[in-house]
Amino acid sequence: MSSQPSAAVASTSVPTPAAGPASAAVRAVFLDVDGTYADYGVVPDGHVRAVQAARAAGHKVFLCTGRPLSMLPPSILAAGFDGVVASAGAYVQVAGEVLVNRRLPDDLAYRAVAALDAHGAVYILEAVEALYAPESVEARLRSIVRQHFSNHPDGPEAGSSAILGAVRPLPAPADAADLPAFAKVSVFESPVPMEQLVTEIGDGIAVVANSIVEEGRHAGELYQAGLSKADGVAAAIAHLGIAREDTVAVGDGENDLEMIAYAGIGVVIEGSSPALMALADRTAAPPHQEGLVAAFAELGLTR
Repeated sequence: MSSQPSAAVASTSVPTPAAGPASAAVRAVFLDVDGTYADYGVVPDGHVRAVQAARAAGHKVFLCTGRPLSMLPPSILAAGFDGVVASAGAYVQVAGEVLVNRRLPDDLAYRAVAALDAHGAVYILEAVEALYAPESVEARLRSIVRQHFSNHPDGPEAGSSAILGAVRPLPAPADAADLPAFAKVSVFESPVPMEQLVTEIGDGIAVVANSIVEEGRHAGELYQAGLSKADGVAAAIAHLGIAREDTVAVGDGENDLEMIAYAGIGVVIEGSSPALMALADRTAAPPHQEGLVAAFAELGLTR
């Protein structure tokens, strides 16, 4: 991949770890979840086998997702992983050791919730331990989430349970101290565009598209500006002593741009946005076609 990321990701500042030994053949592989590793929240059997084969060959395989840890059920983690980059880079865990656990600063968190509540938006606060949603929007939230996951042949329960099963009621906060600590907000429906919400919240917040809700609902994911999955990748490989050029990142969404640009090899799922496709070193078929099976084989990860 070109050493210079596109203009869309040029502002990302991620440290480059020192290169490992020249003889090292171990690669670190980072997999987005929704639309990459899983299809509507369901992991194809071929993807499970590909991950297990890559790890058996000595490589390190991570999930690298916008989902918080609380939204990763056993069915997604079942293949076994060497760690997780969650909450779009705000949380990093390697072999059970937590390296990064960043939350929105109290003032920023309160401003975000106040703006969302003022417009009656449907949202969840994403924390490591649980998801939190106002009781007033719970019925609408369940309807939206189930509608999306009904697109899977196995029906809505297969993928929606990871979200809906982790939701806890969020009382109306009197001040910032009343809020649970959280890293990100998923907005499922808003009466106003996400750009307006970002403006109202003010400095420190940024937005990307929501990977499980159509744009027509004014949906998006609010996160701390300046943080991305690439930061999580950098933290994980620095801990392991793996060189940046020995990383592989696979993704399909807007929040994968920085990760794909940063990795030694960027693999993009076919049909992704033009901005993401422009960064691709390789492409892979979508998860319903078990695209990671061929991608892992072509990269020599499963030999």
